[in-house]
Amino acid sequence: MRIDVVSIFPAYLEPLGLSLIGKATSQGVLDVHVHDLRDFTHDRHRTVDDTPYGGGAGMVMRPEPWGEAFDALTDGDDVPHLIVPAPGGVLFTQAIAAELARKPRLAFACGRYEGIDERVIDEARIRMPVSVISLGDYVLNGGEVAALAMIEAIARLIPGVIGNAASLDEESHTGGLLEYPIYTKPREWRGHEVPSVLLSGDHGAIESWRLGQRYERTEASRPDLLETGGDSGTSPSTENPRFVAATADDAGEIWTMARACWITEARDHNSFNIPALTENLTDVQEWLTQWRAWVVRSRGRLIGSVRARRTEKLWDIGRLMVAPDMQGRGLGKALLAYAEQQAPDDIVGFSMFTGGHSVANLRMYQRAGYETRGRSTYAGIPTVELYKSRD
Repeated sequence: MRIDVVSIFPAYLEPLGLSLIGKATSQGVLDVHVHDLRDFTHDRHRTVDDTPYGGGAGMVMRPEPWGEAFDALTDGDDVPHLIVPAPGGVLFTQAIAAELARKPRLAFACGRYEGIDERVIDEARIRMPVSVISLGDYVLNGGEVAALAMIEAIARLIPGVIGNAASLDEESHTGGLLEYPIYTKPREWRGHEVPSVLLSGDHGAIESWRLGQRYERTEASRPDLLETGGDSGTSPSTENPRFVAATADDAGEIWTMARACWITEARDHNSFNIPALTENLTDVQEWLTQWRAWVVRSRGRLIGSVRARRTEKLWDIGRLMVAPDMQGRGLGKALLAYAEQQAPDDIVGFSMFTGGHSVANLRMYQRAGYETRGRSTYAGIPTVELYKSRD
């Protein structure tokens, strides 16, 4: 990616030569160019601003130097996507960073004073894509700070900039959630212990704990992300599920969704004699009184559901389903983790059943730490009993 930055304070952008961004530039992963806007002026004072038409405080950046700067940036076939940092723009998010990271070339126009003459932006849109983006709900002295922040957020998503790409998978705002708490050695420090689950070696339990921590932190610090569905670059409908206790009013939609979700399993087993397909609406209404159940909605539509109940010291989990068009986006894993977190404190393990030929389901449960405890047959259909210790 090539990145051009235009500013009247080019020295402000010197940090781009440091750390991972600087290393990526030296290795040829990034091609960064900083331009002094005053180089595009022609008077002895190198003037870039003037008083505003209509009166008012402050000064406005003149259009002529900006126009010539953009002429230079678009002199060729490789036209950049122009970013104008400004408090009146759309709010910068991880989703926007991910989208811009896929562009071959970006340019940043760092305004100062009261801003840039609006005609500059209008004229720029004729020759290149333009995005006016705000770093946050506050005002800075100029666009340089915002440009530095945006460039770092964007560049680190480009392959080759971050040494270990896996570190991007579960950090804050990935999937629209905040990051889970992290720990390192020593195991005990000033009376504070590392959570025991991280020392267990049970990767399924660790993954569930971390996911739960992400939801708890997001709800505590940024509940707006959960309320709005977040903004992660993929579907917010599945990336930020908000779990709500199911009621009798949800029975009809649960029953309908089960029909769509278990068709695949029926095909895999060459039989429709599966409880989720043979039960009627009254059956669903009845088991809602016997199980705890939770649903996830997107724009009012039911897209996921799960149920659980106690059987002695075990927490039985079942009817885990995600609307077919929402599958493959992590919602099933999130539903499972949430159901586990709702278990009473004295529960020692989790159990569930799935079809013996349901390869995708078995793979997901195994990744979540479940092991096969037994096999049996129900109405001619092979089933697998799965178990996971809570420790």
